[in-house]
Amino acid sequence: MDRRKPHRNSDVARAVRKTRDRLSQQAGSLDFDRELLKLHARTMMVSAAAIPLLVLAVAAIGRLAGLDGQITIWALATLLCYTIVAFMARRVERTEAAELDPAQTRRDFLIGHFLCGLGWAWFAWIGCDTCQVDQFHVAKAMVILVAMAMTAVLASSLGGALFATFAIPVAVYVYTIMRLWTPIEATMAALLIAALPFFGYVARHLNQASLMVLSFRSEKDALIAEVETAKSMSDEARRRAEDANLAKSRFLASMSHELRTPLNAILGFSEVMANEVLGPMNNPTYRDYAHDVHESGQHLLDLINEILDLSRIEAGRYQLNEEPVVLVTIVEDCCHMMELRARNKDIRIIQEFEETLPRLFADERAVRQITLNLLSNSIKFTPSGGEVRVRVGWTAGGGQYISVKDNGPGIPEEEIPVVLSAFGQGSIAIKSAEQGTGLGLPIVQGLLAMHGGTFELHSKLREGTEAIAIFPLSRVMEELPALPTKAVAATRGRR
Repeated sequence: MDRRKPHRNSDVARAVRKTRDRLSQQAGSLDFDRELLKLHARTMMVSAAAIPLLVLAVAAIGRLAGLDGQITIWALATLLCYTIVAFMARRVERTEAAELDPAQTRRDFLIGHFLCGLGWAWFAWIGCDTCQVDQFHVAKAMVILVAMAMTAVLASSLGGALFATFAIPVAVYVYTIMRLWTPIEATMAALLIAALPFFGYVARHLNQASLMVLSFRSEKDALIAEVETAKSMSDEARRRAEDANLAKSRFLASMSHELRTPLNAILGFSEVMANEVLGPMNNPTYRDYAHDVHESGQHLLDLINEILDLSRIEAGRYQLNEEPVVLVTIVEDCCHMMELRARNKDIRIIQEFEETLPRLFADERAVRQITLNLLSNSIKFTPSGGEVRVRVGWTAGGGQYISVKDNGPGIPEEEIPVVLSAFGQGSIAIKSAEQGTGLGLPIVQGLLAMHGGTFELHSKLREGTEAIAIFPLSRVMEELPALPTKAVAATRGRR
C-alpha cells in the first residue's frame, strides 16, 4: 500500500466494490440462473416435508375443531400440489446444470408454486359456521402468515415464487372478511397485505445473498484455476531448471578430461622450461614467462577442480565415503600442510584443540577439503605478521566444530551473502589479497549440508573473520566402555 498516494488506494477499493456488485447482480447470466435453479431444487428437496407437515397439522386441528370433510379434501389437494413441486425439484436436481433450460425450468417451478397457492386460496375461502373455534378468521390469517414466512425462506432462490404462491390467497382472504369487517378481521387483513411485500423484501435479500455466494464461489473457482495454472508453470519451470542443471553437470563432467589433458601438458612443459631441465635459457625473460604460464595453468586447474566439485555437490552426485575419523587429527594434518604457506607470509597458525574428542562418522576427504578451504581463505586474507587461530571442540548441542579465525580486513555485513555465493568475494578482501575463485565457501557449505551440518560466518570490518564448520550430534560416535579383564576371562571360560 502506497500511503503517499491515497487516491490510488481509494480507486482500487472503488474498483473492487464495483466488481463485487457486478458479480452479485448477474442474475441475467445463464450460468448463475442455472445455479440458482439447482439451489432452489436442492432446498425444496431437503425441506420437502416442512410445509406439508404444516398442512397436515392444520387439517388435524380443523377436524378436532369440528370442521367438515372439506378441510381433509383441501389438505389432500394441497399435499398433491407440493408433491408435484417436489418431483419437479427432484428432476432438476438430477439433471446436469448445462442441460437445463433456465426459462422453461423457472416457468415450471412458478406454475407449481402457483398451484400450491391455489391450495392456500382454497384454505382462505373455507368458512366455519358450526365449528367451535373463536376468531376462526384470525387463526386462518396466522396459518397463512406462517406458511408465507416459510415459503419466503425456502423459495428465496427462485425470484417471484412468494408472490406466485400467496398473492391470490391474500386477495381471497381479504374478500372473505369484507362481509364481516370487524376490527380484528380488518387488522389481520392489513397484516397479511403488509406481510406479503415485507416477506418479498426478505426473499429478495436472501436471493441476493445466494447470488453473492455463487459469485464468490465462481471467483474462488477462477482463483483455484489460476493457482493450478501457476503451479503447472512453476513445475514446468522447475523441471526445465533441473534439466538445465543436469545438462550443466553432465557437460562439466564430460569436459573434465578434455580440459585436464592439455592443462597437464602445459603444466609439465612449463615446469621443464622454468627449471631449465633440458638446458639453460639465455634469455631470463623467457624463464619468467615459463613461471607465469605454470602458475596460470595451476590456477586454471584449481578452478576447474573446484567447479567440478561444486557441480557434483549441487547435482547430488557427490558420494560420501563415510567412516569413523578423528577430527583433531585431520585438522592438525591440514595445519601442517598450510604451515609453509603461512610462514612465507609471516603468519602464525595457533592451534587450540580439545583433547579426548570421540570419533566422527564422516567422509575424511570432505573434512580435509573443508578444513583446507577455511585455512586457505584465512591465510590468503590475513596480512603479514597476523595470526590464524584454529580451534576444534564441542558444540553446545553435543556436536563438534572447526573454527578458523583470522585478523584480516574483515567483511562488511551486507557483503556476507555475496561471499557465501558462488564466485562471490568481498570488495575490501579483493583489494587487499590475491585473487581467488570464490568457490571455497560454497563448497564448504555443500559438504557440510551433506553431513547434516551447518556453516556460520562471523565478521567485522577491519577486525577479522571467523568461519565455523559444525557437525551435528548425530555424527558423533559414542565410545563403548571397555569390559573388565575378569569379566572377559569368565565369559571365555563359560564358552
